[in-house]
Amino acid sequence: MTSTPSTPSSPPRKTALDATHRALGATMTDFAGWDMPLRYGSERDEHHAVRDRAGLFDLSHMGELTVTGPQAAELLDYALIGNLSAVKPGRARYTMICDERGGILDDLIVYRLAEDTYMVVANAANSQVVLDALNERQAGFDAAVRDDREAYALLAVQGPEAAGILRGLTDADLDGLRYYAGLPGTVAGAEALIARTGYTGEDGFELFVAPGDAVAVWEALTEAGEKAGLVPCGLSCRDTLRLEAGMPLYGHELSRETTPFDAGLGRTVKFEKTANDGRFVGRAALEAAAEQAATAPPRKLVGLVAEGRRVPRAGYPVVVAGGAEAPAVVGEVTSGAPSPTLGKPIAIAYVDAAHAEPGTSGVAVDIRGTHEPYEVVALPFYKRQK
Repeated sequence: MTSTPSTPSSPPRKTALDATHRALGATMTDFAGWDMPLRYGSERDEHHAVRDRAGLFDLSHMGELTVTGPQAAELLDYALIGNLSAVKPGRARYTMICDERGGILDDLIVYRLAEDTYMVVANAANSQVVLDALNERQAGFDAAVRDDREAYALLAVQGPEAAGILRGLTDADLDGLRYYAGLPGTVAGAEALIARTGYTGEDGFELFVAPGDAVAVWEALTEAGEKAGLVPCGLSCRDTLRLEAGMPLYGHELSRETTPFDAGLGRTVKFEKTANDGRFVGRAALEAAAEQAATAPPRKLVGLVAEGRRVPRAGYPVVVAGGAEAPAVVGEVTSGAPSPTLGKPIAIAYVDAAHAEPGTSGVAVDIRGTHEPYEVVALPFYKRQK
């Protein structure tokens, strides 16, 4: 996700839950052109609630695009880097859309709703870019791309208590719903697509409902989750949760200047797919990126854990001591924050391959002129217990 500032002529858009957030005392912020809750109280408390119990999020700023038709699968196999024709109805796939140079336009979750129907969920700031690219790449395929961004509100309940909270409100078989799967059902009497997906590193569900049903579903989840300790959560704790889980954020770890192989996500590129004779946008550039990643990668994405208390931020240089020479810059922080779970500052950074092995010594982050020591670690920082 990236943040796009609004202009005086285009005030931030409001979700169907805007009045609810304000009644709860949320601190609101302009995020990707939407007025979104940043936090309701303590972002640390919200973070711990998701790790230990459950949190409730409004994610209605995300962009839903529907692809339908006899060649919907072939279109997505051509337009995206994943093998979407291999996804069975009722399942979902994390994937990306790249340009001809292999640069990432956005990372996506794609749900196959039926044999000839897919829903592509894009990040808020990139949804128009993704829509435009899909429409451009649709030429020659018997498929249609529909903008459904106004058709959905998106709520997420995340955390170890999420399934128990949702179970009493839905007719869906949650026990049979696997991770990265989605099925139609009802939640608090409202029709919904119920997906076992999320961006927190915890078990949880994302609920796509009609905007007119959003308030009733939010209130039902709040009431059902009261005894379990569910709390409303904002974007701030969502960021620290995804950071601990090592999940990339568009505009930080991912951009048009990075390929999936740069970000350590080469597994999402499916060269073996056979639709369209194996052709897809960016294939040649990504084959070259794959070869470089396998032989001589110039840099790698790593985790950094502080030895002290100072917090790194995106854009801060990563350095190593150069003996008698000035410290050499060997990388750059892409995301950083205090980790409520680890109790110390953490960061994700791109660093030169020579300094990317876990346990590499002598690495520091230049925080406003002071070189703070950090340990190189493998991602993620946190994995939930199954």
